Amino acid sequence: MSVENDEKLLEKERRMMVEDQIESRGVKGKALLTALKKIPRHLFVPADFREYAYSDQALPSYCGQTISQPYIVAIMTEMLSLDKSSKVLEIGTGTGYQTTILAELANEVYTMEIIPELHDIAKNNPVVQNYNNIKFILGDGYKGYEAAAPYDAIIVTAAPPYVPEALTNQLAPGGRMVIPVGAYEQTLYLVTKDLDDKISMKPLLWVQFVPMIKKKDL
Repeated sequence: MSVENDEKLLEKERRMMVEDQIESRGVKGKALLTALKKIPRHLFVPADFREYAYSDQALPSYCGQTISQPYIVAIMTEMLSLDKSSKVLEIGTGTGYQTTILAELANEVYTMEIIPELHDIAKNNPVVQNYNNIKFILGDGYKGYEAAAPYDAIIVTAAPPYVPEALTNQLAPGGRMVIPVGAYEQTLYLVTKDLDDKISMKPLLWVQFVPMIKKKDL
């Protein structure tokens, strides 16, 4: 099969992924759906698992980590209510797939990764290099990234046992954070901060993420 035919097949699989796994389950944001149809998820998945890149499942990544299920990526992103003025902090760059979705929708994306190998893999991904609104930070996500705070939105792609105070402090008034919380049984929460800096937490659904790593755990 030619490269051109391969690309057409992958594009068809990607479109079906969005229509069958995401849009049909209630995700409605037009800009988000367009981004999901555009970004080649197979180029963020290790070669051994690329044939499953457009299936409705999380997949093994590098360094013992995972790349999230497409539906979960969509739900978490939709909950942030991003627009082209948004400044976003992502905790857990991974291979950069979620990062590029954010970059399609927001003005600025600051993405933190604590594992140096993953940080380098994401930065050097040729898809990621097409974006000039992503800033990569190697560091401990529990501390957030104070230098660019406050953020209109924060997304956390690994599960801490509690919501780190640094992250709620760095959320702008009116901001939204999506974060999985828990050690064994995890719940995805929407955390909001009102204009008086009051924090509210709304449980969304049960999820399963890898644990969020602290610097001392490396």
